[in-house]
Formats: sequence, C-alpha cells, structure tokens
Amino acid sequence: MTWKTFIYPSPRLQELYRLALCICTAAIFLGSWRDLDYNPAVLAVLSGVFIYQFGSYFTLKKSVPLSQREKVSVVMEFSDGLLTGLLVSFVAFDSIVTLSLGAIFLVTIVGSMKSTAPLDIGGAFIGAGLGFWWLPATVVPSSTVQLIILLVAFSYCLLNTNIARDTHFLLADQHDSVLRQNDWLTLRTFRLSKYLSPALRKAILTGKDVKAGTQEKTLTVFFSDMEGFTKLAEELDPEQLTKLLNTYLTEMSEIAFRFGGTVDKVIGDAVMVFFGDPESRGVRSDAISCVSMALAMKKAMKELQARWRAEGINNPPALRMGINSGVCKVGNFGTENRLDYTLLGRAVNLASRLESSAQSNEILISKDTYDLVQDAVECADKGQISVKGFADPINVFSVTDLHKNLANKTPRKRQIPA
Repeated sequence: MTWKTFIYPSPRLQELYRLALCICTAAIFLGSWRDLDYNPAVLAVLSGVFIYQFGSYFTLKKSVPLSQREKVSVVMEFSDGLLTGLLVSFVAFDSIVTLSLGAIFLVTIVGSMKSTAPLDIGGAFIGAGLGFWWLPATVVPSSTVQLIILLVAFSYCLLNTNIARDTHFLLADQHDSVLRQNDWLTLRTFRLSKYLSPALRKAILTGKDVKAGTQEKTLTVFFSDMEGFTKLAEELDPEQLTKLLNTYLTEMSEIAFRFGGTVDKVIGDAVMVFFGDPESRGVRSDAISCVSMALAMKKAMKELQARWRAEGINNPPALRMGINSGVCKVGNFGTENRLDYTLLGRAVNLASRLESSAQSNEILISKDTYDLVQDAVECADKGQISVKGFADPINVFSVTDLHKNLANKTPRKRQIPA
C-alpha cells in the first residue's frame, strides 16, 4: 500500500459512510412511519437508499475501467452530500440528528483528506436547501431514533479513529523502513565512492545517464610512475611494500583531487589523471591545473623520499611524469552491463610515452601543452626526442616551476643609499 492510498479519497471509506447514512435513514423513516400514516412511499425510499448503497460496488470493482470508476465515485460523493442535506432538512434540522450526521460527514472528509471535499460540502448545502423548500413534509424524530443515530455516529467515529491510528502506525513503520533503506544506500554509496574520483562521483550522483558512449574533447592527460619501484619490491617484505605504496598513492590521489583532476587508473605504482572531463574550466586552465598538480606531486615526492630514508629505505623510488594535451575520445567504454569510464587516443599514448622518457623527478610536457601553459609555467626546451609509436620526433619541454613561484623565490636587491 502506498502513501497515495491514505492521502487521496478511499472508495472503501466512502462506502462505509454510505452504510452509516443508510442506517440513519432507515432509523428515521421507520421511526416516523406511523406519523406518516404508514405511507408505502417510505418503503420505496428505503429500498432506493439501499440500492444506492449497492452503487459503491461499481467504484470498487476491478473489472470496471479506472477512469469510469473515478467518474462514478465523484458523482456518488456529490450524491452523498445531497442525501445528507435532504435527510437533515427532513427532520426539520433536529439538533441531535444534525450534529450526529454532521460529525459523520466531517469525519469522512477530514479523515481521508479528500480533495473532493468542496464537492461533498456543496452537495450537502444544496440538499439542505432543496429539502427546506421542496419537501412536502418533515418529521420530528423520537428519542429512540435520536439514540440510534447517536450510537451510529459514535461507532462510525470510533471506527474511523481506529483506522486513522492503524494508518499512522503503518506510515510510521514505512517511514522507518525508508530511513533504514536510505542509510543503507548512503553507506554503500560512500563505500562505492572510494573507487571514483570526486568529479566523476559528482557527475553520477547528480543523475546523469550512465550508458555506453563517448565524445571527443580536448583534454590534458597526466601519467606518473615510480622509477626503481620494481627493484625496491624485491628488497622489501610485502607489509613494508604495501605500506609504502598506499602512502604514495594516498598522497598523490589527494593532490590530484585538490587540483580537480579525474583519476582514471591506478595500476601498481602508475597513476593516470586527466583534466577537462566531466568538468572543465577551459582548455588552458585545465592544462595549467595539470602542470600545477604535477609540481605539487614532485614536491610531495621529495618529502616522501625523506620519510622513507628515515624509515631505513636507502634508495627510495623517484617520480617520472609526462603530460600531453590533445583531442581524446572520453566516456563510458564497454557494454550496458559493464562500463569503464576512461579515454583513448593519440594524445593519451603520447602522455604515456613522455612519462617513460622522463628522468628522475622530472616533468616532461609536449609542445601542445607548452603552448597552453607557457604564460604561467617556466620550462626548459629539451629539443626533440624519438618516441615509440610516433614516426616523427616530438618536441618536449621540462617543467621548472610556475612563474609566480619563481618570482617569489628571486631575492630582492638591497638598495644602497646615495
């Protein structure tokens, strides 16, 4: 059962109201039959009322199309109000009967929070007005009839209160269940997010459609590798090696996230990061952010090397880095059941080759990247190098530092007073 069942009008609750209305009508007409000289029309009215009650069947029958059931339900709700008004006017607006029927009527409307309440109330006022002007006779209900109607009203209100209480408990249980499921999903989403970069995680959680497909974008791609790691892996025991690698990868990943990069792959000691997707600040800004990240990694690696030497590792590994900018195919590669968010293209291959050609603690960038960052980054021209998989030599540059950092390091000349 869904929440809409409780908020919108319930045909069964309306059927219960019609039953109470029929009982009250029967009590009034039978109690006043003698006063009406045993008019056979009373029996016809009672028969018509209970036949009307049978009409609720058409608002509940599943074989009847939903649209037709809704129309019948709306018409019958208006008729319910109309009959209530007629019945109140028939007893000459007797205070006890009017209050009892009014209580039943209002409990039905308020209890189910009916959106058709104005229609029901309008029907009741119309029925009361028609009865006041057009009914040929009115009756004064006896004490017995008043007592019966009071008992019906009390029982009806008590039953609705019990239904409302059960509904409250059921909704409370469903609310608690939803909260538990939400906590469960939040926990698992948090655990899953550890396998994704913040930018990619944000793109997925904002509701973007995740399906196989790629697009061409100009990206800046970064590769790094630890020189001497293979030899070091042979010297250290597994626990020491795991601690060293986890420390390195944690430090490098945090730096990549801080500069807005998307960590694509971590394979052993190798890290691949790219800038420009799923979020981009512009091709030039992405390239500068990537080089700035590489400089921060270089600085952090020197600190790690000092820490590892203090821990007894005499020849800690050094860092090699390569960066290239160019058009790549980026997106979800794979099948509908297994996707890998990555990028492919010549620009990716060149970035990987530049990392392999770099010296210890060196950042090599291509001419394409240099053209984007030369206004912000100081580089040394290393000429052309031959790269595996590329027919023509590649112009490369070695990154020195950001211009703003070099400006801060330049000592100021002392002014000699004349």
